[in-house]
Amino acid sequence: MDPALQTMISNMPEKTGKSLEEWKKILNAKSFSKHSEAVSYLKKEHGVTHGFANTIVHLSKDEGTSSADLLSAQYKGKEHLLPVYEKIRDMVSSLGNDVTITPKKTTVSFIRKKQFALVNPASKTRLDLGLKIKDKPTTARLENSGPFGTMCTHRVRLEKPEDVDDELKSWIKEAYENAG
Repeated sequence: MDPALQTMISNMPEKTGKSLEEWKKILNAKSFSKHSEAVSYLKKEHGVTHGFANTIVHLSKDEGTSSADLLSAQYKGKEHLLPVYEKIRDMVSSLGNDVTITPKKTTVSFIRKKQFALVNPASKTRLDLGLKIKDKPTTARLENSGPFGTMCTHRVRLEKPEDVDDELKSWIKEAYENAG
């Protein structure tokens, strides 16, 4: 399991008042047709912060599917791109202990109070990193959000670990800071 996710799960009882298993029981007693409805319910009815609510809902839906399983499925046939993802993940984790890393079926979200970055193994040769940085002009490298739509404001295409350079790190840090 991703270390950041494990830390979040371990901190859940202290931060939310219940363990992940207790939250899963609460959600399983309800019937939500959409992910956002379940997140909203946890936030409004139980005062759970967005990062925890989002993670609880994802983990309750993905019963039997661990973060490692989700990542393995995303990178099947694209294993050479995992070092790029890992470099991004490690850099994001170093920004603060308020970061939630949430693997999903096709992407990994990086959340502070709200999502600020998203990684998608877009093809056999590259990852797309979506960033949410309002009012930031696009450049040749920092493109418009493309396939991410409104989830992000920008996209950066990455092919190798060296692409996670100081310029990219500064954009990720800016997105992180804006999400607080």
